[in-house]
Amino acid sequence: MALARTVRPLLPASLRRKIMPTLPTLATEPVPTTGRRMLLLDGCVQPVLAPQINQALTRVLGRLGIELINTPDATCCGALPHHLSATARARAMARQNIDAWWPLLEQGVEAVVITASGCTTQVRDYPHLLAGEPHYADKARQLAEKVKDPVEILAAEDLAPLRVQPSGQRIAVHTPCSLQHGLKLDGAVDRLLGGLGYQLTSVTESHLCCGSAGTYSLTQPALSDRLRQRKLSALNVDRPERIVTANIGCLGQLQEENGTPVSHWLNLLEEDLAP
Repeated sequence: MALARTVRPLLPASLRRKIMPTLPTLATEPVPTTGRRMLLLDGCVQPVLAPQINQALTRVLGRLGIELINTPDATCCGALPHHLSATARARAMARQNIDAWWPLLEQGVEAVVITASGCTTQVRDYPHLLAGEPHYADKARQLAEKVKDPVEILAAEDLAPLRVQPSGQRIAVHTPCSLQHGLKLDGAVDRLLGGLGYQLTSVTESHLCCGSAGTYSLTQPALSDRLRQRKLSALNVDRPERIVTANIGCLGQLQEENGTPVSHWLNLLEEDLAP
């Protein structure tokens, strides 16, 4: 990806839009000492494409007195190999993540929070993936109960300490398939942002996949692009100034040159935190 970014201006538009430009890193803030801790999954794609998403979550939860802990021994959630029927590799990744997180879970961390809804869906499925493994099946079940999407965390908190000051942009929310079908959180981001005072635009055909679909943007480009064009039309029907989503795959899929800017909803929230 680093190499691709150096030649991005020379590539045709169809390839150029698949390479997200480098974005600035966010400033860190001290976290008030409250004793509240959660684990954060870095993932394998997001640290390269959009590290500012997890940085935004760190700042937002820090304002609420929640410290996020990185676990370097954790790896990919296993979703991408699982999509490609590399089930043995996906199971190995699941076991590695459980081994990395288990000591901290035993120490009482509140949750494992994941900013890519596709990864959250995969980790919540670990009990099924590891059902036949006696050393991991029960741990997988206990872990799945602690895995949270950020919108679930924030919906349960008093958000007054965030002192969010919405910029006034008109926002279209794209709810990824993994969020609305896998995690059953359809409308949760809309409700959170609407409650904080954001102006949300109308979106049609919200049930439709954007075409990223795990690995479809790479393995089924023609079908993926048809879905992408239809989804962009549905998101732009009310002329928003910005599109927000909750999954890195969707974020990359919905980008278009000279189109409506696309970001994770956490970055929208982080930008509007009062100093």
